[in-house]
Amino acid sequence: MSTSHGVGGIKRQLFEVDRRWIFLVVLLGVVVPIVVPIGLPVTTTESTERAFAFMEALKPGDTVLVSFDYGPSSAPENDPMAEAVMRQCAIKKIPFIVIALWRSGGLARANDCIAKIASEFPHLQYGVDYVNLGYKDGPDAVMRRMGSDIAGAFPTDVRGTPTRQIPMMAGIQNLDQVRAVFTVATGTIGEYWITQVHAQAGTPIIIGPTAVSAPKYYAYQNAGQLVGMVAGMKGAAEYETLLRGSHPEMARFYGSTRGFTATKGMDVQTVLHTAILGFIVAGNAAFLSSRRAIR
Repeated sequence: MSTSHGVGGIKRQLFEVDRRWIFLVVLLGVVVPIVVPIGLPVTTTESTERAFAFMEALKPGDTVLVSFDYGPSSAPENDPMAEAVMRQCAIKKIPFIVIALWRSGGLARANDCIAKIASEFPHLQYGVDYVNLGYKDGPDAVMRRMGSDIAGAFPTDVRGTPTRQIPMMAGIQNLDQVRAVFTVATGTIGEYWITQVHAQAGTPIIIGPTAVSAPKYYAYQNAGQLVGMVAGMKGAAEYETLLRGSHPEMARFYGSTRGFTATKGMDVQTVLHTAILGFIVAGNAAFLSSRRAIR
């Protein structure tokens, strides 16, 4: 009797649990892994490995273009991949050009990420190691113009300096002289880089889409139109893992930073998914047990 009574009490507690306790568990599942990183292992995929290997093979002095083709709504997925690529460029002394083609906050995301990288690598010189050419509307038209004349598409940078007067742009007239384009993308702009730039100029394209957009890009990758792909937060965490494995200073950085990273984001997802599965299992177990008791 006492055992049955005890089990029945547990059932009632499960059915009558205050939902605020569930909210508290979810809150802790988000906050704790960010404040105290767990560092769960991340298995890398071929798409990310190909993207990382191509970037890692570039030589000092090669120029990369990073295009911010997303807005604030997908920043948790896209910011970490953009930052990881720019960190890789900074370590390898690869100058990078930043532009924004997404009208709803793309330039704001570019400015925030550049500010973060500049604070982490104070030796970087603006106009020599990196430049921010700002935002332009009409992405497909802008890309076609950049294919022949980057300064024609972006006459000045965000500071108002004529593009042709910026030291690192002296030898970069068009996209033929850019070693790779890394488009951090949501929506359809990532496809424009493939159809308008790679198809016309042959410039290697690496894409960092949101997870929900990633499936459509596998066809482009299989056709050889993409060098590689960093898909969603999982892909960004994979890129961080590869960066940590190749550069000890990045292992120390990602192991100590208090800022948000994709690796922390994956820790949060794992903890939350585990908690939610636990709630589902407990609730269903109590429900099935109560049905048997009624019969």
